Amino acid sequence: MAEIDGVLLDIDGVLAVSWEPLPGGIEALGWMRSNGVPFRLITNTTTKTRSDLAETLRGAGFDVADEEIVTAVVATAEYLRTHHAGRTCFVLSDGDATDDLEGIELSRVEDADVMVLGGAYDGFTYPTMNRVFRRLMDGAPLVGMHRNLYWMTSEGLQLDAGAFIGGLEEATGREAVICGKPTGPYFESALAMLGVPAERTVMVGDDIVNDVRGAQVLGIRGALVKTGKFLPGDLDKVSEPPDFVLETIAGLPDLVQGSR
Repeated sequence: MAEIDGVLLDIDGVLAVSWEPLPGGIEALGWMRSNGVPFRLITNTTTKTRSDLAETLRGAGFDVADEEIVTAVVATAEYLRTHHAGRTCFVLSDGDATDDLEGIELSRVEDADVMVLGGAYDGFTYPTMNRVFRRLMDGAPLVGMHRNLYWMTSEGLQLDAGAFIGGLEEATGREAVICGKPTGPYFESALAMLGVPAERTVMVGDDIVNDVRGAQVLGIRGALVKTGKFLPGDLDKVSEPPDFVLETIAGLPDLVQGSR
């Protein structure tokens, strides 16, 4: 088996929950930094811009630079600029994605050409979702920043945008374009930034479908951590098991060292 020379890491449920570090997270990132192991944090988080996210993580004790973070919002902006240039977009997402959507013309739902859904929050009300539904029925395309069904917060599991996207697809008979994990272009972009071939990289996540299996189909090894949103039945959700299973992110240094 090839050595592990680079690491892709999810944030929520792996390094932190509600921005509070999980045991071993700060130390694992520090170990990679001190041992020259390149890494990128790839996340479907939409609550913060990339720069705000990096600042928040640094405030929590993580040694991370802005450019070492790849977000679903950044990937979505690139998709919209490439495939819907000159078209107006309605964006429904938690947090303020404006800074990472530079060059995208935003509009209210009734006037927008493209419907874009990010992280779910209280704004995903029935009236708003119904207006989105009507625009889709009129022919507007649906773009999702990710397809996460739920995630772990300090208050427990919380429903996410994937549930709403799935409902809209079922109701309209239309398929959304997903820009974040687990799409191939998103992982490939992260690998390009990492500078390490897929076969020598490991993806570490708490989501067995979007993180682990999404990476494995592209030739990246997948490591599942039993923290965050992990549930005991998750291992039954995929036909191919993870390459590695870690109790926590604290086991990552031993995993990387053991491959060499």
